[in-house]
Amino acid sequence: MASRLLSRSRQLYASQVVLHESAIPARYFSAKSEPELKGDVMLKNIFLDVKKKFETAMGILRKEKITIAPEDPAAVSQYAKVMKTIREKTDLWTESQTIKNAIESETKDIPDARGYLLKLQDMRIKLGVRREDLPKYEEQLELKIAKAQLEELKKEAEEAMDTQKKREEFKDEEVPDVKSLDIRNFI
Repeated sequence: MASRLLSRSRQLYASQVVLHESAIPARYFSAKSEPELKGDVMLKNIFLDVKKKFETAMGILRKEKITIAPEDPAAVSQYAKVMKTIREKTDLWTESQTIKNAIESETKDIPDARGYLLKLQDMRIKLGVRREDLPKYEEQLELKIAKAQLEELKKEAEEAMDTQKKREEFKDEEVPDVKSLDIRNFI
């Protein structure tokens, strides 16, 4: 066995010498590969950024306990807090930032300050918003969004449990209450 291995290694060495002296090594061709295109680099960077944000969000969701109870104000508040933490850690926009950007896009072509202020006043009057009420509205908006998302999660969980209950192998099992589910077990 050892002599066969030694013989094989000599054959391999001999073939490398022959190839090296009489042929062009394969590395010669690979060294001159096409340079990365700017679009490819841009897409790669976007993908890596999204992947990083996704992993950050999943890490937070794995740590936090979320109760799927849209009718419970404490559960809605906790869910809103978790989502706010995710947005802060991943540099995603809040709803108020989205509105701010919409306002900026509406007012970007206004040439003078008077026109700008009139447009803002018009937008605020249409919405019925006073400046001093903005923080309260922002918090209420975040809670309404959190409640709607929890209602959607509850609906999807109930549909999944109903589907499982219809399957033959799960007919004998009791369906748990949605509130008792811990989403960390499903991530």
